[in-house]
Amino acid sequence: MIRIGTSGFSYDDWIGTVYPAGIQARDQLAFYAREFPTVELNVTYYRIPDARTVQSWARKTPDDFLFSVKAYQGLTHERGQPDFAPFVAALQPLIDAGKLGCVLAQFPYSFHPVPDNRTYLRRLRDGFGDLPVVVEFRNAGWVTQPTFDLLRSLNLGFCSVDEPRLKGLMPPVAIATGPVAYVRFHGRNAAKWYAHEEAWERYNYTYSVEELREWVPKLRELDAEAPVTLVYFNNHYQGQAARGARDLGQLLLGLE
Repeated sequence: MIRIGTSGFSYDDWIGTVYPAGIQARDQLAFYAREFPTVELNVTYYRIPDARTVQSWARKTPDDFLFSVKAYQGLTHERGQPDFAPFVAALQPLIDAGKLGCVLAQFPYSFHPVPDNRTYLRRLRDGFGDLPVVVEFRNAGWVTQPTFDLLRSLNLGFCSVDEPRLKGLMPPVAIATGPVAYVRFHGRNAAKWYAHEEAWERYNYTYSVEELREWVPKLRELDAEAPVTLVYFNNHYQGQAARGARDLGQLLLGLE
């Protein structure tokens, strides 16, 4: 089962491109869910959401809708004395509704494949209990067979990415190591990946159909290896993510 969506759904520059003019912020998720069966939430990286907010996410979406929730930054970037319990408790409404696709634990580039960090992955697994968790590495040093073996032993998924082919960044390796296969399309804007003034510039990129077609066989292989494959477009500027999600869906259906 392959589900395709976008990283986030609430952007001002989506009004008039993805959303109709005049739409209220409170109505955007329900409108989004009419077309896409899943969404990746990035807001949870910056703060742990309150129960009422999470309940509203569950209430505004269809019964079979899935959320991927990015882990709070204190659990992936700070890591000093991580307390997983408040974050896990905040997800309970999604868990109860059967709408939690997985937790995405995105680590920074500075998270190198050293023994202490491998040990931290075990701590991450323990902290999230039996919840489905996918790990996104930013440092290409993790792309090794021992890494994949470790993730499998911990029942952690590996996040595959499409991003600029720059030294040290993750290559487009597609592999399933857990019950959730996962792919993030960050765009291939190499010129702005490091040299940008605003964060959105890094993800200002429109995928061509030919570029997306490269992923069709990879996604079908992931689909054969894992019960669910979640795919998200993070090139959100001016609605480019929604366009990419639509185009990839058409390719998988054989309509392009």
